[in-house]
Amino acid sequence: MQEKFRALVVDKTESGDVSVKVKELSIDQLPQGDVIIRAAYSSVNYKDGLASTPNGNIVRTYPFVPGIDVAGTVVSSTDERFKEGDQVLVTGFELGVSHYGGFSEYVRVPAEWIVPLPSGLTLREAMVYGTAGFTAALSVQRLEESGVTPDKGEVLVTGATGGVGSLAAAMLAKKGYDVVASTGKESEHGYLRELGVKEIIAREDVAPEKFKPLGKTRWAGAVDPVGGNTLAYVLSTTQYGGSVAVSGLTGGTNVPTTVFPFILRGVNLLGIDSVYCPMEVRLPLWKRMADDLKPDRLEDTIAHEITLDELPQSLQRILQGQMRGRAIVKL
Repeated sequence: MQEKFRALVVDKTESGDVSVKVKELSIDQLPQGDVIIRAAYSSVNYKDGLASTPNGNIVRTYPFVPGIDVAGTVVSSTDERFKEGDQVLVTGFELGVSHYGGFSEYVRVPAEWIVPLPSGLTLREAMVYGTAGFTAALSVQRLEESGVTPDKGEVLVTGATGGVGSLAAAMLAKKGYDVVASTGKESEHGYLRELGVKEIIAREDVAPEKFKPLGKTRWAGAVDPVGGNTLAYVLSTTQYGGSVAVSGLTGGTNVPTTVFPFILRGVNLLGIDSVYCPMEVRLPLWKRMADDLKPDRLEDTIAHEITLDELPQSLQRILQGQMRGRAIVKL
């Protein structure tokens, strides 16, 4: 292991603002844990963007290293489940929230957070997925478990050019679903077609200012990382017995809905939490992500690569809604 290594450090300034800079750290500055990982890749998520702002309500103590995802190679372990040379990944738990995260050339974490890299995935592909991909996969699996199948009708994906949306759309298309994608970015229609999307509709079409508690039904299911008015409208237009998997709040935390979709149409609202998802669900799902859920063009279509030095700019872009697909940080 190197005596010194590079990491992105967020720190509080005297004025109450935050600084976001690449600095040198040493291993003894890392938090305690069973396993030290030489990071190969991380990825940029909306939560990471929030961690780089003074009022993001993510970082609890400063200075701090954000990054809720990491993939790399074990260099040291006190847990017998992992040995030097093992390729592994970590997403969720407290990584990048209360525990120094993945925007660092070395990471030390508890063994309980670690997923062995599944056969069929490279370390880079694992971070093209990251938390966004795991959230998308969990959403798709929950829809399947609730009875949504390709023959039931169209499946809507909101916020479709973002990380969760892009990967959910690609996974659903791979599984044979007729995917309808909503986006506010007309320039990205070609990108969505490459993912296998059947139809593209405007963001406003699924977030009207006024709508009935029960509208004309269309969706057999939906993946919604947006929330807010969008979620309320989607619930009001979901078919009898259909399901909506919600995982985000970029459209707001308040959902102006009624009980009618649930008690008159039997609509299922599926809450998706990828952070504390138990290992008995997490491990087999990562294997599916390396197999039947893996999009054909995972790396070249959905991902673009950046360096640690380019990361501050990417964190601003994701907060401004300017990110397409996934930004992968090469470490």
